[in-house]
Amino acid sequence: MPPPRPIIIIKKKVSHGGHHGGAWKVAYADFVTAMMALFIVLWLLNQSPKIQAAVGGYFRDPNGTASKPATDKPGASDRFILAPEAMERLKQGLEKSLKSMPNFDKLKDHIEMTVTSEGLRIDLLESSNGTFFDSGSPKLNADGEDMLIKLAQELGNLPNSICIEGHTDAKPYGGGATYTNWELSADRANSARRVMQGNGLRADQISQVRGFADQMLRRPQAPLDPANRRISVIVQYVTPVKPDTPSIMAPAANPPPTVPKPKSP
Repeated sequence: MPPPRPIIIIKKKVSHGGHHGGAWKVAYADFVTAMMALFIVLWLLNQSPKIQAAVGGYFRDPNGTASKPATDKPGASDRFILAPEAMERLKQGLEKSLKSMPNFDKLKDHIEMTVTSEGLRIDLLESSNGTFFDSGSPKLNADGEDMLIKLAQELGNLPNSICIEGHTDAKPYGGGATYTNWELSADRANSARRVMQGNGLRADQISQVRGFADQMLRRPQAPLDPANRRISVIVQYVTPVKPDTPSIMAPAANPPPTVPKPKSP
C-alpha cells in the first residue's frame, strides 16, 4: 500500500492597494482646489474696486509686461490703464460710497456717472435754484463742498489723473457784461479743483481744468435747461510710460565731439 500523499497548503497574500489605488488622492486634491477658488472669489467680491482691479490685472498678465493695475503710489512705474470693466467697478464703488452721505437723497438725482472713451465721467448737475453752486456764481455751497470732498477722498487713492470741466447753459449775461459764461465755467472748474486738491487729491493728480461755457450742452434741444450747468470730474485712463522711449526734447545720448577750428596763421 503506497504511503499517503502529503497535504500541501498554499497561502496567497491578497493586496488591497491595487483595488483602491491613488484615485482618492486626486479627487481630494481637486476638491481642496475648488474650495480654495471659492473662498478667493467670495473674498474678492467683498473687496474695493481697486483691489478687484489689481487682482484681475495680475491674472490677466502675471509677468507685468502688459497693461495692469498697480499700486496707489505716484510715479511713472506705478501707472496703469484701467480697463472699461474696471471703470465700471469703480463707478459702482463710488455710488455705494456716496450713499453714505447724509444729504445723498437730496442730491442723488443731480449726480450721473458714465464710463466713456476718456474714462469715468462724474457729472454734478445744477438745478434752477442751484444745487452745488450759488446761482450765477463760482462759489460752492455747502452741498457742493461736501460732494467734492467725498469724491476727492475716494479718488485720491487712485494713480489715475483727474480732469475737471465746467459747463454752463446758453443763457448769456446782460449786454456789455465783461464776465461771461466762459469765465463762469472756468471759475467753477477751478473752485472744484481747489476743494478737491485740499481734501484728498494729490498735487500732481489734476491733469486739466477746462471751461467750455455753453459749447458742450448736455441737452442741446433745450439750451436753457439748468442741467446744462454742471461740473464734470473725469477719472482718466492712464497709459504706461515706457522708460526706453526717447523724448523729443531730450538731448542726443552721444553728442558728436566738438572739433576746434584751426587758428589762422
